Parts: sequence; structure tokens; C-alpha cells
Amino acid sequence: MTKDEQWLLEEKYGGKESAAYKADKGRLARGEPLAYVIGSQPFLGLKIFLDSHPLIPRPETEWWTEQLLNTLASQKPEESFSVARLSRAARSAAENGSADERPIRFLDLCAGSGAIGCAALAKLPNVHVSFGEIDPAHEATIWKNIRENNLDDARADVRIGDLFEPFGTMTFDVIAANPPYVPAGRTLPRSVADYEPPRAFLAGEDGLNVLRRIARELPNYLAKSGVAWVECDRENTEATRALFSEQGLNALIRTDQYGKPRIIVAAFPNI
Repeated sequence: MTKDEQWLLEEKYGGKESAAYKADKGRLARGEPLAYVIGSQPFLGLKIFLDSHPLIPRPETEWWTEQLLNTLASQKPEESFSVARLSRAARSAAENGSADERPIRFLDLCAGSGAIGCAALAKLPNVHVSFGEIDPAHEATIWKNIRENNLDDARADVRIGDLFEPFGTMTFDVIAANPPYVPAGRTLPRSVADYEPPRAFLAGEDGLNVLRRIARELPNYLAKSGVAWVECDRENTEATRALFSEQGLNALIRTDQYGKPRIIVAAFPNI
């Protein structure tokens, strides 16, 4: 029995072999990702359901999301620009009994399953999370992930549309995004190429098509004291950083848990 088969047996079938389990082993053998066969993926202590087959949340995304949320919660900004100010404001509001008057406005852009935004709802009591997703098939999945994890759905809204389009004139204190960024010609594992949605990871010949648009539109949606964390391809991080710098934003590159460049952190200068 392979490691994936063992995990499938324990996680989905409680250790009891059955005809359904044998059928699911066949799905694994054909290359389908374990998370799709099980139907969910762990993410920062949450159970993220994948009913509509969104992009499967990766360990790298889980890692930097935790870094962002810890920064917001702990007032330890490191190199994250205005996060410390946001965290102080949130704590001050909570201490003065006015937390509900000014929650941190958090946008999970290119939300997919909503894993990032759900983690924010779980960890930060003074946050309102908007989820932006282009594929309407994922809307029900996002709401399921909010409710099945017993998160406060009154502090969430889900909007379907192209990038920032559904949000009108809204601005956000924190924008977190794991957008499509894989170049079209790259050879990918079969489990990705054959099963995960290409719209969620492919982004033109150089992989920057969506990131160009995010960088161009971001200044209109980021609060003046806000901060954006955007995942990108580790082979294109400098080119991605330049896209945000060209829009007048301070932008730096952060590494992932493996020491590889992975995230762009961007904010307005002089804040």
C-alpha cells in the first residue's frame, strides 16, 4: 500500500476497506491528485473542501499565509510595510470596544477554494474578508469552507468576477493573492496538467499576464496604509517585483519556507 493509499484509507474511509475505497485507489493510480480523491485538503488547521475542483492549496501558500496572519496578529511587521500599523489599529479598536466599527478589510483575490481568506477569518477576530473569484463554480465551495469550518459568515462576502471588477470603489487594508502565474509552455506533472484547472495557474507565454493586471489595478484598491502579499513564480520574482514598482509601489521579494523567492509584498511609499 502506498503512502497516498494509506492516507486515503484513513482520512476518507476511517481505515475500513470497501468497494468505494478500491475505486478511489484506481483514481489515484490514474494520476488524480489525492486531495481531489479525498475531497479536501488541510490548510492551517482548517479542512478545505474541494468540491468544485479549484486549485489545490500548496504548502508554500499555506506557509506565507501563516506568516502574513501571524504578522497581523502579533504586531511584528518585519519587512511588511504597514502591517504593524494595521495590527496596532485593530488591537486598539478591540481594547476600546470598537472593533466592530473598523474591522481590517481583507481581500482574498483569485480565491479558488477560499483557503487564504478562511484562514484569515479563523485567526483574526477583527477582520472582514472579501473573496474574489472569476469562476462561479467555486462560489458554493468558498461558502462551504466558511461554514463547515464554523467561521463567522457575517464577516465574509464572496463576489464573482474578473479580478477587482466585482469590488467597485472598495479599498482594502490587506490584499492576499495566489493568482495564475505559470508560463504556458512549462512542463507540469500529470496530476496538475490533467486534473487541476488551467485557468487557475496558466498565465500566458511568460506567466505574467494576470500579474501585470493585478499590479496595474492594485493602487486603486489598496488602502493608502495597506499592504499586498502576492504569490508568484520563483523564476519570475524580479520581473514581478518590477511590475509593482512601476506602479509607484514599494515592493520587495520574500522567500518561502524552502528559501526560494516566492512572494511580492507591496505597499504605497512613505506610510
